[in-house]
Amino acid sequence: MSAPDRLAEMTTVEAADAAARGTIVLIPAGALEQHGPGMALGTDLVRAEAVVAQVASNLSGRVVVGPPIPVGVSPHHMAFPGTVTLTTGTFAAVVREYVTSLHVHGWTRFLVVTGHGGNNATLTTVAQDLLVSHPAIQLAWSPLTSLAGDAVRALEPSAVHGHSGEAETAQMLHLAPHLVHTDRLEPGTTTPDQLDGVSRTARHHAQPALTLPYDRLSPNGVLGDPRRATAEDGAAIVKAMVGRITTFLEEWLAA
Repeated sequence: MSAPDRLAEMTTVEAADAAARGTIVLIPAGALEQHGPGMALGTDLVRAEAVVAQVASNLSGRVVVGPPIPVGVSPHHMAFPGTVTLTTGTFAAVVREYVTSLHVHGWTRFLVVTGHGGNNATLTTVAQDLLVSHPAIQLAWSPLTSLAGDAVRALEPSAVHGHSGEAETAQMLHLAPHLVHTDRLEPGTTTPDQLDGVSRTARHHAQPALTLPYDRLSPNGVLGDPRRATAEDGAAIVKAMVGRITTFLEEWLAA
């Protein structure tokens, strides 16, 4: 694979050329929040940047990697030390101003790849607002792990799983094993009977959605059993995510 084209490594002349060629700007977004006792606070950005880099390598010359957004919307993790959160308004303003700044220079298509689910609702709101304020801009966004549902199911994860659990830990073991303290990995909430009534309702129904703080869902901030994750599992999940984002971009570029 070729090296990804990164905006930060270009000169202004090269940036002008990339915009004129109709490249799509990929923006990795993450969070700075707890990932249990065994994984780094920056896990979500690490995963987003790695996936974006692989996608950009697949589409060399047709996409550009834009500036990352390292902090996201994480008020639900604030009970755990080290977590930093933006309000939804601040996160929305950052995304909007990244995109509209680059639009001034000729870019019209943007894909935000977010490793943090707490950013999802705000990204949808920004995309809707841009339809009115900047109709020439097309803003797409993509999650990560949910793109690879088949690979996650192959792990046979715990009945309750998700944040810092089997799938997320597997990805980090594949992408950044130096940031995983395997000796500190421990299970969190793994079965519905460990949840209180309100938490069981929130986890049982994807829709209607009920947002709760993570310290109510899990004393250590973990959903699932990260000890069961392997780097091989992570490679399969990452391959699926990269493949599906690449396919989307190929179709968008050809449209």
